[in-house]
Amino acid sequence: MKIMCLNGWGGKLYDKLLPYLTEENPDILCLQEVVHTPESDKDWLTYKDGNHILPQRANFFQDVQNALPDHMGIFCPASQGVLWDEDIKIPSQWGLATFVRKSYPIIGQIQGFVHKSYSPHHYGEHPRSRSAHAVKVFDYDGNRPVVVVHMHGLRDLNGKMDTPERAVQAHKLMALANALTEKNDPLIVCGDFNVEPDSETLKILSEAGLTELVTTRTTKGTRNSHYKKKSRYADYMSVNKHVLVLDFKVIFEPEVSDHCPLMLTI
Repeated sequence: MKIMCLNGWGGKLYDKLLPYLTEENPDILCLQEVVHTPESDKDWLTYKDGNHILPQRANFFQDVQNALPDHMGIFCPASQGVLWDEDIKIPSQWGLATFVRKSYPIIGQIQGFVHKSYSPHHYGEHPRSRSAHAVKVFDYDGNRPVVVVHMHGLRDLNGKMDTPERAVQAHKLMALANALTEKNDPLIVCGDFNVEPDSETLKILSEAGLTELVTTRTTKGTRNSHYKKKSRYADYMSVNKHVLVLDFKVIFEPEVSDHCPLMLTI
């Protein structure tokens, strides 16, 4: 089974990302920063937050679903805010999505919030609402269930330091994972956590019995040339003792986002 985790950057590099996804064709794709704009048929809209202006692929969720027709896509919105078509406001949902190959039955799933709750009328004040999604699939080759959980960790404008909110977020993430995971189930927990390698978040996951793969297998981080800030780490993937890791890579080429895809084969 091949599992990919990636912050999709709102589809900004979709012309490179979609062919990459089609080629790699992971069995499970955990995708953060997903845009879904059901009231618009535009290809592109614009996100504006003060001086932060970013092109967004208006129906990024559907773009990825079209690229992976053999997968079941599940969109998990964290908020509905406004994107712009020049001077016109367009309601748009933002969150994360999970794509599961249809040959892997989804036998359990939980969608929940790890910070705040659903923001229905605007993106909200920073740090904004953040959600997580867990799926339990049956792997017929391994004759066992497998649980995969991902979140997009809160973004604090002051940086990636430890905060009480981030500690609560980590405990909520593990509670969500534990609610689906039974004895001897392989468990994978991943996402864009928005923390540093020495963070309390990773300590909490370690204390829960998970081994983190990014920090133990690379020193290059998970960011590429599109990310201009100094910090090189944001994305992580951890596994419990029931996961047999056949291969794990942080993908630096091709560049399909300002984050690197994480690719796990079990």
